Amino acid sequence: MAYDPSDPRAALAAPAGAPAAVTGHFTAAQYAKFYETAPQEEADGARHWYARGRNFIVAFSEVSAGTVLSRSDQPDEYVLLLPEAGTSVEITANGERKTIEGNSVVFLPPGDSQITVQANGRLVRLFTPRSADLAAKCSNAASFTEDDPRIPPLQNWPTPPYGFRIRAYTLDVPKTPGRFGRIWRCTTFMVNYLDTAMGPRDVRKLSPHHHDDFEQGSLVLNGSYTHHIRWPWTTDQTAWREDEHVLCGAPSITVIPPPSIHTSRAEEAGQMVDIFCPPRMDFSLKPGWVLNADDYPMPPSA
Repeated sequence: MAYDPSDPRAALAAPAGAPAAVTGHFTAAQYAKFYETAPQEEADGARHWYARGRNFIVAFSEVSAGTVLSRSDQPDEYVLLLPEAGTSVEITANGERKTIEGNSVVFLPPGDSQITVQANGRLVRLFTPRSADLAAKCSNAASFTEDDPRIPPLQNWPTPPYGFRIRAYTLDVPKTPGRFGRIWRCTTFMVNYLDTAMGPRDVRKLSPHHHDDFEQGSLVLNGSYTHHIRWPWTTDQTAWREDEHVLCGAPSITVIPPPSIHTSRAEEAGQMVDIFCPPRMDFSLKPGWVLNADDYPMPPSA
């Protein structure tokens, strides 16, 4: 890891042990620039784009008042991001009905649920590939027909002690020294709303690092970011990959596979959200970093 001393991640504990060595070719990064492509679905005043990683699906939607987004027999917990303060939705799920204002992150329970949009705007939903109907709609579905041996099979974190329910959290969280971003987790996902970029990132304070056995999704909601990605050189030169320096505007999702070295630079004022599925253990072990830690327990092995 290569973090600037001012970066809270510089204090992360080292992994407990290196994963088993995996040989062979590396998985490619994925870039879905929704602003450059037609939506996969368009109906009733709403437009929907779908793209995926190994363990997650991103559904980005432009919606109008009255749009209804329903899930039947949803196999696991999923995420709703309401990044715009002027939006509002009504959610029914698991015997509950709640109105959620924009500028929120929401976790929805398995089973049947319905999101009714009350004001025009943008929203994002995050699912695992267990939602096979949505996985099939992804623009890059063909890139995930084979497993990546570097990423373990997806396992949920423990069920909340008070059961599944609609859980909503405001994004209006003040910055705290020593805490990295604004992090929430559920049984399937960890979402990190990074500190809002007020302008271009200092090129002398980038943060190249890698993950041994999990992927990262970087969702650009506003502004533009350049994702710099480099793969290790191995003894097998046929597995080497060229460095990538890809500018992604909003909205877009970049999927960064292990064990690539990566860092992202804001090119202007903007907002990026990092997505991990399942939740990251190292972030979860940092006291105070996960803002809803009391609602979702750690695995017993922790």
